[in-house]
Parts: sequence; structure tokens; C-alpha cells
Amino acid sequence: MSRLRRMAAPLVLAVGGGLFAAAPAAEAAPAACDTTSTPYTYVVTYQPGTRASAVDKELAAKCGTKVAYYGEIGVAIASSRNADFQQKIGVYRAYSGGKDVASAAGAARSSLGAVRTLEDTRSVAAAGDLSAQQWDMKAIHAPEANKKYQGSRSVTVGVLDSGIDATHPALKAAVSPSESAGCITGAADTSPASWAPTTSDHGTHVAGTIAGKDPAAGFTGIAPGVKLASVKVVNDDGYIFPESAVCGFVWAAEHGFPVTNNSYYIDPGMFFCSKEPGDAAAYEAVRRAIQYSTRHGVLNVSAAGNSGFDTTAQTTDPNRPHPVDSSCGILPKAIDGVVTVSSVGYAGTKSSFSNYGSIDVTAPGGDFAPIPPEAGPSCPLSTTVFGGLYGSKCGTSMASPHAAGVAALIASRFRGLPPQLLAKVLTGEADPVKCASAETECTGPAKNNSYYGHGLVNALDAVR
Repeated sequence: MSRLRRMAAPLVLAVGGGLFAAAPAAEAAPAACDTTSTPYTYVVTYQPGTRASAVDKELAAKCGTKVAYYGEIGVAIASSRNADFQQKIGVYRAYSGGKDVASAAGAARSSLGAVRTLEDTRSVAAAGDLSAQQWDMKAIHAPEANKKYQGSRSVTVGVLDSGIDATHPALKAAVSPSESAGCITGAADTSPASWAPTTSDHGTHVAGTIAGKDPAAGFTGIAPGVKLASVKVVNDDGYIFPESAVCGFVWAAEHGFPVTNNSYYIDPGMFFCSKEPGDAAAYEAVRRAIQYSTRHGVLNVSAAGNSGFDTTAQTTDPNRPHPVDSSCGILPKAIDGVVTVSSVGYAGTKSSFSNYGSIDVTAPGGDFAPIPPEAGPSCPLSTTVFGGLYGSKCGTSMASPHAAGVAALIASRFRGLPPQLLAKVLTGEADPVKCASAETECTGPAKNNSYYGHGLVNALDAVR
């Protein structure tokens, strides 16, 4: 007999030759909800299409409150002060990155940060002609592409990051306030303060690579004719939790961005495992949000990561004590349809820090080997906020926007191109890069290998 049927069957006893149904035992009153402890935010999964009223009812019954609900994908963002909220909902349905970070194990770690770049200390004054120092743009033929085509104002690239400085001289014409939002809480906030940078200029640096243009300084990005949306998903501590990413991908879908750039991985893991308690909810929530965006015409471009390892061969998570197998992945790049970008330095070979293994394309992200002084800093130059208008940063975070910028040019030329075809053009127009004899961990042919994927993105071929 099923558990439900056993619960439904009345208990019948024989007493003095007669029968009677025993009265059910009185249930203990539910414990009162915690009203004083620190609240944490959770992603909670439901069947897609579940009514909001049903979500509200369950959350209230289990000591949670709704922050946002994305009914199309069945993902709620909830807040709760109760330490056992995840257990009340179900450990495979609910997860809080913030609570994980605040746990004893999380507190023992130094802040992982969601924005993992390798910054050099060089800043550049906004004077003279900076184009001579943009070796990264020359490597992908962006200056030649700009002479032919700079992209369309009908295309908006969503920059899911730490915010964009909309007052920067190279960005003020590109940033679209009406399409920007803050997603830190998991619910979109369109107030300008919610999507402006506060503690990090990472998003501003990324934005300049994609679409910056400052004739007075001689600085030009890859697709200066397109628009940018600042979708802030990085909190002031440098973390990107699942709820922020879910909000960002849904925002991109609902606002028709053909391309998003994602120069991060979701915290506090490195790997999220779809079969692990807690992880399963985070993985599923992000997967649904990404696939929802893909169905709505968005191509999501993501950094490969800066740990310098083969992501397909990892058996442990550097950040959390659980094993890694084929059910695990670094989010968002592990999700089907996301274009993953590795990094090369000035010499055109894989950056020392770049992850590899499952790569679609490669792009300039810099390295720390010396380069000719006249070429500029060894890390790509772009727009900044703190300490000057221009500066350099290294990382796959810097490689990814190069690919996103080229994708924006393609999307401008072929309006309405589905993301699958947009990705195919992006990879098909890349310049193949062979594995060098010294690159013993690089496997595969020039047109598709573990270091460089289908090759180095090419802006000129994208607009021809």
C-alpha cells in the first residue's frame, strides 16, 4: 500500500464485539517562524507554470517570503530567517549561496569573489592616442572591422557584471538606462543606483571592450555602434549568487538582448553538481533561466575561468569539499548553448591562467609575459572607474567580451539570427589556432581543440 493510502486508511479497532474508528492523535502546533535571525535569500524550484498564489502559500507555510517569482521557468526567489528553511522546502529544491558563504566552512575561507580578474597596476591617462596600446583589438582585426561596420543601435548587449559607469566618456553614448537593471536581490530593480558600479569597475572595463568609443582619447571597442545594458549581478562583496544570475538571464530574455556577456562564475562553488543537495536547486534554477533566454533569442557568452586547469578533468571543487563528476559544472558556462571563451596573451598562445578543456573560441585576455613597450600593457586596456578613466586587466573575464563584441557585430548584420546560428557564425569565422608542440595538454585539431576551441575570434570576418 502506498504511503498516501496508508495515511488515508482509518484505524479501526474491535472493542467488546463492536467496531469504532479511533480519533486521530492531535498534531503538535507548528513552531513559530524565526523573526530575529539574519535573513538569507534562496532560489526555490517549482514546476514551470505553477501559480504565484501556490508559491506564496507554500513559502508562507514554511517561514519564507517571496522576493520574486519567474513563473515561466518555475523559479522563486525567497527570503527566510529560519535556519531550517531549506529542509522545510526540500534540500533538492532550495539553495542559498549567501547562507553557504556565511556558514562555518564559508567563514573560514577568504572571500572568493565572483569577479576573478588578474589586474596589473598600470593605469593610463585619458590623453593622447590610446589606440596604439590596444594590441588586443589589432589581434582580432577590430580596427579594420570598425572602418567597415560598427554595429547597429537596434542591438543591445547585456553586460551581466558589477555595473557600468554610464557617465564615462567612452560609454555614455552606449549605455541604455531604460534596458538596465540591478539584479542583486534576485528581483529586477530599474533605479539607476541599482545598476551603477559601487565597489568594482570590472563591468565598466568589460563594457568598454564591447562597445566603448572615445575619439578624444583614441579608444575604440569592438562594436561601438551597439547599445549596452548594465545588468548588475555582482554584489558589493564580489559574489554572484544563483538568484542574481537567474534574474539577469530572465531580464535579458524579456528585453530582447541578442547577446549577453558573463565574465564570472556563480558563487560560492566553482562547480555546482546537479545531484548534490542544495547544488541541485541552484544548478536547475540557472539552467532553466539560461535555456529560457536562449529560447527567447539570446546568445550567452561566458569566460572559461582563471584557475589554469582542464575543467573536464577536475575531480574536486577548489572551493567546496565535495567530489566533482560528470553531473557537475562551472556555471554558467556548463549549460548547453553558452559560448565558452578561453584567453590568449600578446603572443597569441593560451594565457597561463586560462582554464581549458571545453572551449568554443578564444580571445585576448592578456598575460604577464613582457611585450614591446609601444604595444601597451600586457593586459588588455579598457575603460575603468576608480583611479582613472582607462586601465588594464588580465583574465578570461577580458577575453569573453571580445567574443561578445564580435557576436554583437554579427547580430547587427543579421538581425533576428537565432542564437544557435549566431554561435555557429562566431565559431565558423574564428581563425584556427594549432596546439603548439610545447602545449602538451592541448589536444585536438587546429579547428577545434581543448585550448583554443574553434580559434581566435575575428571581427573583420564577422562584418565582411
